[in-house]
Amino acid sequence: MITRRNTVFALGALAATPALAAIQHKMPVTRKNPLDVVNPELRPAASQMMAMIAAMPQYSREALPAMRANAVKWAKPPLATVPWEKRLVPGAPGNPAITLYCANVKPDRRRGAILYMHGGGYVGGGAFFELDRAQSLAVTLDCVVISVEYRLAPETTFTGSLEDNYAALSWLYRNASELGVDRSRIVLLGESAGGGHAALLAVAARDRGEVPVAMQCLVYPMLDDRTGTTRAVPGHIGAIGWDSKANAFGWHSFLGRRPGGPGTAGVPGRVASVNGLPPTWIGVGSIDLFVDEDMDYARRLLNAAIPTELVVVPGAFHGFDLIAADTQIAKRFTETKIGALKRALG
Repeated sequence: MITRRNTVFALGALAATPALAAIQHKMPVTRKNPLDVVNPELRPAASQMMAMIAAMPQYSREALPAMRANAVKWAKPPLATVPWEKRLVPGAPGNPAITLYCANVKPDRRRGAILYMHGGGYVGGGAFFELDRAQSLAVTLDCVVISVEYRLAPETTFTGSLEDNYAALSWLYRNASELGVDRSRIVLLGESAGGGHAALLAVAARDRGEVPVAMQCLVYPMLDDRTGTTRAVPGHIGAIGWDSKANAFGWHSFLGRRPGGPGTAGVPGRVASVNGLPPTWIGVGSIDLFVDEDMDYARRLLNAAIPTELVVVPGAFHGFDLIAADTQIAKRFTETKIGALKRALG
């Protein structure tokens, strides 16, 4: 592992195979079986995910309600061993009250805090369904974790959900003493679309200059609406899990316009400048649909002298660390993420 302040490293050599080298050179790679480029340790989980996705309908406005309802079946209940509470806090115009789930609050202490935004392609998921994971993270890091129940697309575009997340961040900052939080150690965290939300919120916090952010932790973040729309990807990229069609639907719903066009509002990967953004950790698999945009974003941050750590996991697909959490490759990825969070939280 490289230990410089600005770091880019991979769990394995990035160009160790022809498929990975093709990512660097933008060359197409033809694969008859998507499992050919999957890390052997992850292949059972990849097969399981492929079967699950094949049984699902294509993303559409008509199918979305049923897909959301079905996803609830996979949710786990909150942990009984970690305290949590539901808070309704003042929201933004159009959403007067925002629901937050606060885990591991201890008012008599001063610890770091994580503002967590769940994933779901901008169109699904929910904070309560991720509460058990937020609780586990809060105990592991001895911190407070606040999860935001932001409004989903297409019912609300990015203008609404961004204000929901910013209102949550502002509330956390204003009420730090009550929550036992050190205002100088607030971290933004999200996976997939949650990572996109976290990146967009970091830009808003920088631009508004009201709340300092200590770090943004972006787990295979959904950053650029051009991926799979106006920018083609090699066939083996995004073949398992979240694919180009789902991505186009998610972005169209989130932006309220056709993705990949000239408009850049709401797209963190296309922000005009990354100067002044907080230190960043980005982790992604080498066959995740988002690998190219995540590497591009990390490169922009590094060029702007933002302390940045990029982890690219060879042969890992979207969400591999959740569906295959017990594998050694997923454990190493998670340990790296936890280490970065520990350093930011103090």
